[in-house]
Amino acid sequence: MAVKADRTLDASGLNCPLPVLKTKKEMAELQSGQVLELITTDPGAKADIPAYCKRTGDELLETAEEGGKIIFYLKKK
Repeated sequence: MAVKADRTLDASGLNCPLPVLKTKKEMAELQSGQVLELITTDPGAKADIPAYCKRTGDELLETAEEGGKIIFYLKKK
């Protein structure tokens, strides 16, 4: 699935809770239906980001891992 992101947030090198806090801030600036690409190296994000989406109602479209980075695509509700 090729997801086209409207914005990209590179949170590489940041540890919990910073990737989630920065994601929350970035998502607040998106319009409904827009997509955020989140790039992180924090293994805790694998649990934190889906939990964030469940809490906010935003949609987790896709998760991928490449070269030690975890990439999430989140769609604003």
